[in-house]
Amino acid sequence: MEITALRRFLMIAREGTISGAAAALHISQPSLSRQMQELERELGSTLFVRGKRRIELTEAGMRLRARAEEIVDLADRTEAEFRITGDALAGEVRIGGGETPAMALVADVVAELQAAYPLMRFSLHSGNAEDIADRLDTGRIDFGLFVGSANLDKYEAIKLPARDTWGVFMRADDPLARQERVRPEDIADRPLIFSRQANREMRTWFKRDFEDLDVVATYNLLYNAAIFARRGIGYVVSLEGIVDVSTSSGLAFRPLDPPLAADLFIAWKRYQVFSPAAGAFLQRIRELWG
Repeated sequence: MEITALRRFLMIAREGTISGAAAALHISQPSLSRQMQELERELGSTLFVRGKRRIELTEAGMRLRARAEEIVDLADRTEAEFRITGDALAGEVRIGGGETPAMALVADVVAELQAAYPLMRFSLHSGNAEDIADRLDTGRIDFGLFVGSANLDKYEAIKLPARDTWGVFMRADDPLARQERVRPEDIADRPLIFSRQANREMRTWFKRDFEDLDVVATYNLLYNAAIFARRGIGYVVSLEGIVDVSTSSGLAFRPLDPPLAADLFIAWKRYQVFSPAAGAFLQRIRELWG
C-alpha cells in the first residue's frame, strides 16, 4: 500500500463523498475512484458502501481507517524528524497518561527542556491504561504514564516519586461528606461509579465481587464522572486531586479507610530507538528519578 493511497482513503472517510474528497485533494473524481478501487483489489475487501448521497465505511473500511491513521501519523513523524537539521535539539515528544496530579512532575521536566531547547514540542494524550499501552505498542506515543497496578512487564519503566490516594467523590451535601473517611460498609450498598481500570484495587479493598456491588456506571476519564456525582447519580471511586472540590464545586472528596494508594510509573517500549528530542526527555527523567 502506498502512503498516498491511505491519505486519500482517509480524506474520503472524513468527507463522506468521493466528490468532496477529490475537491479537497485537488484531483479529479474519476482518478480518486480508480485509486480506491485499486486499493480494494489490493486488500481483497470492500471498503465503502456507496449510497445515494454519502459513502459509508464497511467493517473492513473501519479497520483500515484505524490502521491508516496510525501509519500516516508515523510516516509524518518520521519525515518531520529527518527534516530537522543542524545542532539545535528540536522535534516532538509524545506523552500519554491517565489523569493524575503526578503529571505535574512531568510538566516540570517539559518546562525545563523547553526553556533549554525552544524548538522542542510536546504532545499530550489522556486515556486509561489499556489505551496508553496500545499507543505505546503502535508507536503513537513515546512515553506512557501509568497509575496503579498496570502490567508493565514488556516495557522499561521508572517509578515516579509520588503516590495517588484513592477515595470517593460525592455531593458536598451528602451525609457521607460529614465523615473524614469512607469505609467499605459505608458505600457497599450504594450506587457506585468506577474507573474501568480499578477492578483489581477495588476488589481488594471491598473484599467482595463486583457482581455484589451496585455499579451504575463506569468511566475512563474523571471529569464527566464528577458531573454524575454532582447530580447524585452515584459515588465516584477515583484518585484525589484531579477535579475541583472547593466550596463552590458542589463536590466533596473523602479518602478510603483502610487507606489505598496507587504507585505511578512512566514507561516506554524496550529497545525503542528514540528521536533526539525524545532521547533528551528520557535522559532527563532518568537523571531525576531513575
